[in-house]
Amino acid sequence: MTAYFQKCQDKLGFIPNVLVAYAFDNAKLEAFAAMYNDLMLAPSGLSKLEREMIAVAVSAQNRCYYCLTAHGAAVRQYSGNPLLGEQIVMNYRVAKLDKRQRAMLDFAVKLTNTPAEIEEHDRESLRRAGFEDRDIWDIAAITGFFNMSNRVASATDMRPNPVYHEQAR
Repeated sequence: MTAYFQKCQDKLGFIPNVLVAYAFDNAKLEAFAAMYNDLMLAPSGLSKLEREMIAVAVSAQNRCYYCLTAHGAAVRQYSGNPLLGEQIVMNYRVAKLDKRQRAMLDFAVKLTNTPAEIEEHDRESLRRAGFEDRDIWDIAAITGFFNMSNRVASATDMRPNPVYHEQAR
């Protein structure tokens, strides 16, 4: 993981505090990093922006300071639109989203707030918006990952790196 930290330092200019927080247990750090990298960076029918939008919409429901700050910066960066990042942090429903993005975030938020109420018509809404079943899996997995991450971040008082506040504004 030393090499991974060095790669972060070289690419980002800092080591994200979430990784530092997990560093007390190498096995947990490796598992977290592997899952994060797979969900957020590996090939998918979802763009990197869409994945970050899910992270922010879920984190807004959970009021996760760390993830709203870090992933809000990523939405601003990937979209080139500082307003979009702020809108999704506050209330994704006020953002000018296309049909695909709106269906994706509606599903992620419903899965976060009332998972027992997800039914076939929810998945069908995603299909009508252009998502394949594999994409629905990815939306669900990203949603689940950030619900877990939000809870760990909140429970441990994880704080975002200050640099996130300044990015892509």
